[in-house]
Amino acid sequence: MGYAVVVDPSNFQQEVIENSYKKPVVIDFSATWCGPCKLLKPILEKLLQEYDFVLATIDIDAHPNLAQQYNVEGVPDVKIAFQGKINQGFVGVLSEAEIKDLLKQFNLTSELEQKIAEMHQAMAEKNVPKAKEILDELFAKYPEHPQLILETVNFLIRLNRLEDADKMLSTIGADQKEYYPKAQGMKSLIEFKKMASIEGQNDLEQQFSQGAKYTLGEEYEEALKLFLNLVESNREYKNDGARKAMISIFKLLGNTHPLTKKYQQELTMTLY
Repeated sequence: MGYAVVVDPSNFQQEVIENSYKKPVVIDFSATWCGPCKLLKPILEKLLQEYDFVLATIDIDAHPNLAQQYNVEGVPDVKIAFQGKINQGFVGVLSEAEIKDLLKQFNLTSELEQKIAEMHQAMAEKNVPKAKEILDELFAKYPEHPQLILETVNFLIRLNRLEDADKMLSTIGADQKEYYPKAQGMKSLIEFKKMASIEGQNDLEQQFSQGAKYTLGEEYEEALKLFLNLVESNREYKNDGARKAMISIFKLLGNTHPLTKKYQQELTMTLY
């Protein structure tokens, strides 16, 4: 995959400009006294394990001429060299997800994400042994990666190994802000799995069970519609269970998902 290199004026042409014709070069202008630089560094180094790029670090105090030449006014300042051209990236600290979005603009894809897509395809083809083989391969490389943990939890839920899935989710703590809400949503998915396995004895139970099945089948809008109808017709059922189910789906989808925005508004209008 990628690698890191310390850059100065003597190797800038080789390590940055010439290398950028082979693969993107992420240039990290930083300083030893810079607090945000220290926060950004481990994020970039982590991404380096997944993506095939060069991470070129430049100390602006040791090499002020390079900083001046590329208009660096504050640090950290990240630029991306691609096909011989220096492109502006960002100034300050971005989240891992935001930096990933930036890397996609330069045709970079994560090995982890590529393999996860292969795993999804195997599951779609009901090839469970192949999916497990891919997950085992990824865990050998990324044993503590939260995204991989969440994908494995989803895999275990589909196999109805709910206790194992719940234990694995406990490894993602509240300090992992990018992944924790999704992990909490996955805990709800375990509950949906339990709901879906209960055969309803009356109309309300049947509807609730069907909503759980829609959720597990990733038919989220159908699930949200059904649960919203239940909120309108019977708030007391399962101790306000339909509203709680909708909130769980919002956590699964994330706050920015179009369905979350749409049905949060509709839920609010229904409640108030």
